[in-house]
Amino acid sequence: MAGDQLRVLDALDVARTQWYHFTAIVIAGMGFFTDAYDLFCISLVTKLLGRIYYHVDGAPKPGSLPPKVSAAVNGVALCGTLAGQLFFGWLGDKMGRKKVYGLTLMLMVICSIASGLSFGHSSKGVMATLCFFRFWLGFGIGGDYPLSATIMSEYANKKTRGAFIAAVFAMQGFGILAGGVVAIVVSAAFKAAFPAPTYQENGLASTVPEADYIWRIILMFGAFPAALTYYWRMKMPETARYTALVAKNAKQAASDMSKVLQVEIVADGEKAEKISQVSGNDFGLFSGEFLRRHGLHLLGTTSTWFLLDIAFYSQQLFQKDIFRAIGWIPNPETMNAVEEVFRIARAQTLIAVCSTVPGYWFTVALIDKTGRFAIQLMGFFFMTVFMFALAIPYDHWTHKENRIGFVKMYSLTFFFANFGPNATTFVVPAEIFPARLRSTCHGMSAAAGKAGAIVGAFGFLYAAQNTDPAKTDAGYPPGIGVRNSLLVLGCINFLGMVFTLLVPESKGKSLEEMSRENEGEEGSVETEMRTQGGHEIRTVPV
Repeated sequence: MAGDQLRVLDALDVARTQWYHFTAIVIAGMGFFTDAYDLFCISLVTKLLGRIYYHVDGAPKPGSLPPKVSAAVNGVALCGTLAGQLFFGWLGDKMGRKKVYGLTLMLMVICSIASGLSFGHSSKGVMATLCFFRFWLGFGIGGDYPLSATIMSEYANKKTRGAFIAAVFAMQGFGILAGGVVAIVVSAAFKAAFPAPTYQENGLASTVPEADYIWRIILMFGAFPAALTYYWRMKMPETARYTALVAKNAKQAASDMSKVLQVEIVADGEKAEKISQVSGNDFGLFSGEFLRRHGLHLLGTTSTWFLLDIAFYSQQLFQKDIFRAIGWIPNPETMNAVEEVFRIARAQTLIAVCSTVPGYWFTVALIDKTGRFAIQLMGFFFMTVFMFALAIPYDHWTHKENRIGFVKMYSLTFFFANFGPNATTFVVPAEIFPARLRSTCHGMSAAAGKAGAIVGAFGFLYAAQNTDPAKTDAGYPPGIGVRNSLLVLGCINFLGMVFTLLVPESKGKSLEEMSRENEGEEGSVETEMRTQGGHEIRTVPV
């Protein structure tokens, strides 16, 4: 009887690629555009926040966020994201993907705007308010991970499913790029309108009062792309796989598919009633049967995502510190506050254009040809190689004539992160688990990744400090230095390569085949094809 209920889903697996598939990519992808923008734009303005709210008269260097405040501002959204991934992943399996999909988006819109409106009578008050709203912003972002991945995987055909899911995730690259572009435009406008001396020339005057608007505008801009797609998210029907396999309403699933894919599916009403009698595939997440079938798979998806995000987020959030360490961004005292935002945004945008965005789309182009496993293994391998190539001769890269070479090598680590595990760790958990646990397991895998991101964000902040106490940033204890931090990240990437061996290949296979929900199904799907009024009509017994 499992076979009876699964036959309606064959139409999804063999459906030709249609306009609706691309519409779904844009609708789900704009959420990820906003996710990436909101998560990474904070790194563009943390130096500015330090200058504005923690200025010390007569200090040799501009004000900077105290260590604990900096860790909170950079990491609180990641904590919210982790919680949101677990909660909305579970809720997506309990209530359906569609019912909670709009809620995550509205949470992101409201909290993006609220973050930019953070208030307080003191610097602590402003930072506390900012952290509060960024936590809930992260909570909404977290829900978008399992829901977008699951919805796209359940709509896609098996031939191009990997590319479709990866394309949704690839919008993250454009979000990172957009953050840099917005920061460049806003800071350039303010720099032209409100000229100021460098910090060395006049410490107080180097940060004009109007600079307080810059970080607020940059943070609030993330609300607009999310708001624009809210209506279309609400118009999306529930996925046929959830309706048929979890809600056990095959007739509704056939009806929804007919409207979405413009392929009429005529369901057999008598067989639809048999769905409720299906047994053998009703085990729970914490059951021995789940452990036997999918335990190693879940370990593989959680561990690889955890290890990947330690490296990825520590590099992404603290690019400005690495670039300053090699001298690619001038010392802060030689710039005014607005100029520093402009320089940091320009450097991060260059990395996004040259490596981050292309890496995502290489994955989209090749994932259904090369396979998930090969791309992930290759990505971790080259991330390891380039990280060691940066770390071992680190003194060589700090010389002025070698800085461009460092940036090129550093860019390649991002390229192979995105043409590699940063994309595949998102794709695979949406394909290999049963429909009734798919969103939950994806949420757990993504939450493990965000736990790694928190380790990277908080840990690298301290670890990358100079070993000489006289050369550390204000308030920070001595660390192990950038070179040793890069060596640690190289070892972490190697471990990711090892744990990739636990991840199964899902290229070209149906979701039910990967999750083994069709065990015991005999025979092939019988379909009748005919044409009526110029439209393809497919009669599928269910």
